[in-house]
Amino acid sequence: AGPFTVTCFHPATFQLTGFPGQEAVCHWISIAFCVVYITAMVGNCTVLCIIWADRRLHQPMYLLLCMLSVNDLGMSLSTLPTVLSIFCFDVIDVTFDACLAQMFFIHFFSFMESGILLAMSFDRFVAIRDPLRYATILTNPRIVKIGLALVIKSTSMLLPFPFLIKRLPICKGNVLSHTYCLHADIMRLACADTTVNNIYGLFTILITYGLDSVFIILSYVKVLRTVFNIASHEQRLTALNTCASHICAVLLFYVPIIAVSVVHRFGGNAPRVVHILMSYAYLFVPPVLHPIVYSMKTKEIRKRISRIFSRDFM
Repeated sequence: AGPFTVTCFHPATFQLTGFPGQEAVCHWISIAFCVVYITAMVGNCTVLCIIWADRRLHQPMYLLLCMLSVNDLGMSLSTLPTVLSIFCFDVIDVTFDACLAQMFFIHFFSFMESGILLAMSFDRFVAIRDPLRYATILTNPRIVKIGLALVIKSTSMLLPFPFLIKRLPICKGNVLSHTYCLHADIMRLACADTTVNNIYGLFTILITYGLDSVFIILSYVKVLRTVFNIASHEQRLTALNTCASHICAVLLFYVPIIAVSVVHRFGGNAPRVVHILMSYAYLFVPPVLHPIVYSMKTKEIRKRISRIFSRDFM
């Protein structure tokens, strides 16, 4: 028997990998991850509570921010069980089905985040291009429908992935490259033709990250055209300032994805730790920094946080 007991050509468990060769500082790494998770949880929950408590913030822009915060919490909770089990409890095994479930949710929340950022770019475009009709174009029920559409789209796109993995015989070992399960990482252990997995994986990436990023760029091209047509210099700066937090959120999401892709394809000689750190940046940086960026750049949220802290210290 043992951990590599095979059922239908699938290992009973996968073994996850932390930072190879860094076992001596494992406790420090666990502390760092605990800080990251606590920061992400507290930050996103604070944003949600502030928007929930203030009815004046029940507007499309802030509802979309709520969706982003809920999504970031989902992403953090998706990776938390295996990451902390490795670094805090030295448990590296995860069952086959649990691994597939984690794979699904990690990719699901990543796809959702891309769609939410696209919706937020459309929100900024409408707010600047047609402010008088903003409230009638982007109503709260319409925002809810956009959220449901994103959930349906992400679910339907990702539902085939577990079945595509299950049809493959896994016989090249059971050791994965990260502290969490990803489609490409599991697929490389298969000893059968993975063409269908590769083609469908590329298709989903182009449909989500590819199209979403193109539409986000087009939205901001139109935003810039509108802003440059404003006569007043102060009004231009005000209009651009309303987009600052969203632009930061887009960069925090897409820059790590691009960096991971570049390192994966052209960084063959880079140390293993570079590949690992880049993959962590892709999953952990946005949930930690999004609430910080929006707290600093959004006046209403910043005022509410300042009021809370001033009340606590009085």
